[in-house]
Amino acid sequence: MKHTHLLYLFIITAFYSCSYVNEDDLTEVIIVDGLVTYTANIKTIIDNNCISCHSSPPVNGAPMALATYTDVIAAIENRDLIERISSNDLGFVMPSGGPRLPQNLIDLIIQWQQEGLLEN
Repeated sequence: MKHTHLLYLFIITAFYSCSYVNEDDLTEVIIVDGLVTYTANIKTIIDNNCISCHSSPPVNGAPMALATYTDVIAAIENRDLIERISSNDLGFVMPSGGPRLPQNLIDLIIQWQQEGLLEN
């Protein structure tokens, strides 16, 4: 009887600890008050999605570091970073191994580029 109660407790705990993230949560437009900056908006995206391979020095076959503001600027200007993260080609998708970055994050990086790649 005691084991049955523990089993029910485990099932209930597992059920309530699950969460659902729908596609709208991943693609909703991100509204930034003012201009998009590296420090306030972009660094978090890079740190959460890219830095595991694009550290300094890069690992897992990554061709360049994205550890600093200067690294990210160089990747946008000289290494087609925006094209790379925007690609739907499964052999080219970033982060490596997929899934591709959510479109709202890609759009924020594009907005940052269009606004002049501000640091702060």
